[in-house]
Amino acid sequence: MRHRKSGRHFSRPTAHRSAMFENLATQLLDHEAIVTTEPKAKELRSVVDKLITLAKRGDMHARRIAASRLNQRAVDRSDVADSKNHNSVLNKLFGDIAKRNANRPGGYTRIIKLGNRHGDNAPMVMIELVEKAMPAAVVPAFQATTAE
Repeated sequence: MRHRKSGRHFSRPTAHRSAMFENLATQLLDHEAIVTTEPKAKELRSVVDKLITLAKRGDMHARRIAASRLNQRAVDRSDVADSKNHNSVLNKLFGDIAKRNANRPGGYTRIIKLGNRHGDNAPMVMIELVEKAMPAAVVPAFQATTAE
């Protein structure tokens, strides 16, 4: 019996399941919206919400905890040539995403249902961050001028 055992197992061993959520969380934080199955998105929601709450704290210990959960390096040094590629998601999480969600008390993700997948009829959803980055204002190629 599975009484009082929280979380879905997805018919995977623990290491595979944790690696899957590391990858899904990294992709969601990097792209700010991903398409996946509904049960995975519902479990991913709690992982990402906890990471954003850590990022809002902003101290070095929180950065190291988030780095271990995302399987990234917590080094924030500019003299390392490859540091930007290694922890770009971590820098985005602690910089941009934490600032956008500073006044939000929780609920950092949104799940939008998309319908069922053709191959196996699995329910597909799009999970995205609620406070998404606003795109730069589009400058029109042609600007109308008024004749005076």
